[in-house]
Amino acid sequence: MELLSYFIDLVLHLDQHLTLLVGQYGPWVYGILFAIVFMETGFVVTPFLPGDSLLFVAGTVAAAGGMDLAWLMATLMAAALCGDNVNYWFGHFLGPRLFRHEGSRWLKRENLDRTHAFMERHGPKAIVIARFVPLVRTFVPFVCGLGRLSYGRFLGFSILGALLWVGLLVPAGYFFGSLAWVKGNLTLVILGIIFISLLPGMIEFWRHRQASKTSA
Repeated sequence: MELLSYFIDLVLHLDQHLTLLVGQYGPWVYGILFAIVFMETGFVVTPFLPGDSLLFVAGTVAAAGGMDLAWLMATLMAAALCGDNVNYWFGHFLGPRLFRHEGSRWLKRENLDRTHAFMERHGPKAIVIARFVPLVRTFVPFVCGLGRLSYGRFLGFSILGALLWVGLLVPAGYFFGSLAWVKGNLTLVILGIIFISLLPGMIEFWRHRQASKTSA
């Protein structure tokens, strides 16, 4: 319970924690951000790590002079791409073995099935769309590898997704984070980003429930 409280505080006060990290570790903060974004996308068991809100807040910290915007965006794009690729090959080589047994504590079959349905509906462009959907963005590269999607095709959409994800959210934090209202209500902004990020997944879940009721 204490760990959950700390995680909630971390997410809701990302600006304070990130500013503290910049003060403590200086340039090494780029490595810390790389690790967080890489793990969120690269390890199928860590979809709970902050993504969209972290990028926005990192932009606000950069606007305040804490980090260099160009280095920040390059670091986060590299982390997103590396995470995608590790997860793809993880799904390609180990996916069939991991899901051979039902009831895994960390790898839920329903998450895989839900992501597979998302891929079926949107096709390869789901790789780009998923970049903006928490949880789904962690499973899509894994499902692509598991389903043996052509690596060249996957890589092209993965690069596009990373460019759009980082290229939209970090500059948004950089330019809007300096506004007085945003600075004074950053926790509300973070909650809003989280809600908007989760909305597509909630809609997909509702549609799935409605379809299940109709078929029943």
